[in-house]
Amino acid sequence: MNTTLNVKIDAKTKQSLKEFAAEVGVPVSSLVNGTIRQMLRDRKVVFSTALEPTPYLAKILKETEADIATGQNLSPVFESVDNMFDHLEKTA
Repeated sequence: MNTTLNVKIDAKTKQSLKEFAAEVGVPVSSLVNGTIRQMLRDRKVVFSTALEPTPYLAKILKETEADIATGQNLSPVFESVDNMFDHLEKTA
């Protein structure tokens, strides 16, 4: 027997959920039921967001991309581990 579950949610989130459900072509209730079933089956709750670099990391990545584009500050390619260690000993 199906029952009703009332959940308090802000209007913006509710609208976003309705739009997302429409995009994937399923009713909101199916999304909610599927999520609840998965939590119960796995016995865990998973929250995730897109990973975004910190401003510092974004700056370093941009500098690294520029170095790669210009060929600066790059390690040479080594044919063997021994060659790599020889290079490190000479430059250290």
